[in-house]
Amino acid sequence: MEILYRDDYLIAINKPSGLLVHKSMIDRHEIYYAMKLLRDQLGGQWVYPVHRLDKPTSGVLLFALESETARLLSEQFKEHSIKKEYIAVVRGYTEEKGKIVHALKEKLDKISDKKARKDKDAQEAVTDYERLAVVELDYAVGRYEKTRYSLVKLLPQTGRKHQLRRHMKHISHHILGDTKYGRGEHNKFIRSRYSMNRLLLHCNALEIVHPYTEEALRFEAGYDEVFMMILNEFGWRDKV
Repeated sequence: MEILYRDDYLIAINKPSGLLVHKSMIDRHEIYYAMKLLRDQLGGQWVYPVHRLDKPTSGVLLFALESETARLLSEQFKEHSIKKEYIAVVRGYTEEKGKIVHALKEKLDKISDKKARKDKDAQEAVTDYERLAVVELDYAVGRYEKTRYSLVKLLPQTGRKHQLRRHMKHISHHILGDTKYGRGEHNKFIRSRYSMNRLLLHCNALEIVHPYTEEALRFEAGYDEVFMMILNEFGWRDKV
């Protein structure tokens, strides 16, 4: 696991795409997950996840090294004082900048949330975005003769489950490689043309206030070879 930052209280890593944060009943046969791999890497040091990234999402993932630190960091997440920054590749040309305000119903897992209430009201969800670059390809996908994609920076102001993936679907700019909320014809295209088999969503930065020193910290995570390949293919390497 690539360690981005470590002190006596917390540790930040660059989580690979396809890796669970912790053991889950949803993937009960999965034996590899970030908590266990990191714990083994640290010689058995227990780690406490203070937020989550979806299994197919890569990027900055923060853990506490003790329970009180985990509690203090969790409070920052609940108060939305932590800043998260994502990079994504989406279908179509987005607006240059925008704010998505679209409430989301809580997503429940059939197994782990089977006893949870299913009649809750939709929760407030807000995402700001900024277009960084665009590309037009001479390939027909769906009913269009050419294919357009945008490179976007996503800044979630709330932390709902699958928020970014659902919000980009809501404005019809689905994230490439999203098998749950994306567009199948575009996922098929990038798989066949670029051998791209991952969700093109990456948490490239996370900003917190250290719970004890009160120092402002910013953790940044680089892109894996697969994500970097698509950035190179689309001429976007200098845009991120």
